Amino acid sequence: MLVVLVLLATVLMRVAIITAVVYLLLPLGPTCPHCGAEMAAIRNRFFDRLLPALQRRWCVECGWNGIVRRVRPAPTRRTARRPLIPS
Repeated sequence: MLVVLVLLATVLMRVAIITAVVYLLLPLGPTCPHCGAEMAAIRNRFFDRLLPALQRRWCVECGWNGIVRRVRPAPTRRTARRPLIPS
């Protein structure tokens, strides 16, 4: 039984490493990896819910389509406004 658990653990670690490497090899952001132009997003509700960190994109310039890593927008700082006090 211990041998089965060790073999299962090595298989799971191998799958985790391969998944991490493939994720890091995907292009980042909405620009085309071939020509550098802005790409159009292809919406798919099932794919977006299954893998929210990835996004399908299509380049209008060169026709490349594929999966890219989704860029998270930078958090915007909201300043608290003081109410105006009449003088």
